[in-house]
Amino acid sequence: MGKAEVQRNEPFMFHHESAAEVFTPDDFNEEEQLISKTTELFVRNEVMPLLESIDQHDHESVKKLFQKAGNLGLLSIEVPEEYGGLSLNKKLSGLVAEKMGAGGSFSVSFNIHAGVGTLPYIYYGTEEQKQKYLPKLATGEWIGAYALTEPNAGSDALNAKTTAVLNEQGTAWILNGEKQWITNAQVADVYVVFAKTAEGMTAFIVERSFKGVSIGPEEKKMGIKGSSTATLILEDVTIPVENVLGKVGKGHHVALNILNMARLKLAFSNIGTSKQALMLAVNHAKQRKQFDRPIISFSMIQEKIADMAISIYGAESAAYRTADSLDHVFDSADPLNERLKKLANYASECAINKVNCSEVLDRAADEAVQIHGGYGYMQEYEVERLYRDARISRIFEGTNEINRLTIAKFLMKEMQQNSGTKPETSLSRNRQFLYLSYQLLNKSLNALIYSNIDIQQEQEYSRLLADIKKGIYVMESVVMRTEKAIQKNGKEKERLKEMMTNVICEEGFRKIKEMTVSVLSGAESDETERKLILEEIHSLPAPLFSDLFIQKREIAEIIADHEKYIV
Repeated sequence: MGKAEVQRNEPFMFHHESAAEVFTPDDFNEEEQLISKTTELFVRNEVMPLLESIDQHDHESVKKLFQKAGNLGLLSIEVPEEYGGLSLNKKLSGLVAEKMGAGGSFSVSFNIHAGVGTLPYIYYGTEEQKQKYLPKLATGEWIGAYALTEPNAGSDALNAKTTAVLNEQGTAWILNGEKQWITNAQVADVYVVFAKTAEGMTAFIVERSFKGVSIGPEEKKMGIKGSSTATLILEDVTIPVENVLGKVGKGHHVALNILNMARLKLAFSNIGTSKQALMLAVNHAKQRKQFDRPIISFSMIQEKIADMAISIYGAESAAYRTADSLDHVFDSADPLNERLKKLANYASECAINKVNCSEVLDRAADEAVQIHGGYGYMQEYEVERLYRDARISRIFEGTNEINRLTIAKFLMKEMQQNSGTKPETSLSRNRQFLYLSYQLLNKSLNALIYSNIDIQQEQEYSRLLADIKKGIYVMESVVMRTEKAIQKNGKEKERLKEMMTNVICEEGFRKIKEMTVSVLSGAESDETERKLILEEIHSLPAPLFSDLFIQKREIAEIIADHEKYIV
C-alpha cells in the first residue's frame, strides 16, 4: 500500500460541543459583568496612575494595591468560601485576569499571586494549610509566589538541584538551593518551593520569615520592570513536615497541573493587553494625520486594525471555551484527586491558549507601535512600555517551543485513541474549511506515523503539528461562538462576528494547507509518492476563496467607530 493511501476514512474531532453548548464571553451574566467592570475600574483608577512609580520598584505601592484588590474580592475569585473566598469559576477568574491585563507590571504580580501563588493551597493543601494561608492570600494581607525555575532548570524545570533532606527526628526538612527569576520575590510573604527529595520532587510551603531565607537583588529586565523578579536563596532552611504541600515525591503533579492553569490565566491576561494595544492603535490612527487625512483612512492601516481585532476574537473565543471545559471538570461530583487527574487531559488546550494568546499579543503590540510610527518608539507613549512588557509572554510559563512540544505530544496520543467523527451531510462555508482542515491534519499525522518520524527529536514536525492543531481549535471555537450568537440574535446583529469568523476560517485553512504541505514533503522521501500526495492536497474541494480585503475594511470601520475592541 502506498503512503498516499494510508489515511483514515474521516478525520477525528477533538471535542463534540454543539454551538448551543459552548461557552462564550457573550454568556456572562450581569453579576459577572459587574465584577468585570469593578476590575476595569480598579486598573484605571488605582493601578494605572502608579505604573511609573511601580516600574521604579515602589514595592510599598504594590503591597497597598494588593490589599485594595483583596478588599474588592479580586484576589479570592477561586478561593473557597470557607476560607474567605468567593468560590467562583475559571471563566470568571479568566475575565478578571483579562481586565487586569491592562495593568502593566502589576498585572503580572497579580496573576502570579492569584494563580500559582494561591491555587496550590486550594487543590493540594491540607485543611490546616488552607485555614492558615488562604484567608491571608485572599485578602492581600499576604502575597504569594511560586518557586520552580533554577539557573540550570528552565524549560527542564523538573530537573531541579534544590534539595530537601528530612532530619533525623523526622520532624522537619532542611532545604538548600537557589530559585531563579521568582516573580513577587521581594514582596511575597510565602513561597511554594519545589525541591528534590530521596522520594522525588516535592512541594514545600516556605515563609519569608523562616531563618535561612533571603532574596537576591532585583533583576534588570527589558520589560515588566515593576514586577519584582529576584532569586530566592535557601540556606539550611528548616521546614516543618506539616509544610509539605501534597505528597512527598509527588511534587511534579503539583507543578504540572498548576502550570497548566497558569498558562490559561496568562492567556487571559494577554487578551486584555491585546485589547489595550488595539485601543491605543485606533485612537492614535484617528488623531494622526498625514497627507491631510487621518491615517486610519488608509486601507493598509485598516488592515492592521482589522487583523488585530480578528485575532483577539479568535483568542478569547478559544480561551473561554477552554476555561469552561475546566469548570466542568471541577464542578463534577468526583473526588478532588480524580478531578485533578482529569485536569491533566487539558494540558494541550491550556498550551494552545498560552501559545496563541501570547503570539496574538506579540503581533498586536508590534502593529500598535508601527501604527504610532516614530512616536511608538518614544517612552512618553504608553505603547512603548506595552511593547516591551509583551515580549516576556512567549517565555513565561514554559516557552512557546516547550508548549508546542506538549501540544504535538498530546495530538499523537489522541490520534491513536480516536475513532473518527463523520461530518454533517450539509456544511456551511466555514465548517467546510474546518472539516478540510481536519482532513489535512489527519494526512499529516498518518504520514508521520507511517514514516516512523520521532517528532520529539525532529521538532520541526512538532512545531507544524502544534500550529495546525492550534489553528483548528481557534477556528472551531469561533465557528461555534458565531453560530450560537446568530441563532440567538440573527445574522444582521452579528454581522461583525460573522465577518471575523469568515476571515479566521479562510485564512486559517490556507495556513494549515501550507503547513500540511511542509509536513508531507518532509515525511515522504519518494518523489512519485510525494507528487501524488501533494496533488491530492491541492485538489481538495475547498470553497472558493473570497475578497477578504473588503470584509477587513468593514471590520476596521466598526472598530474605529467604537474606538476599542467590540463584538
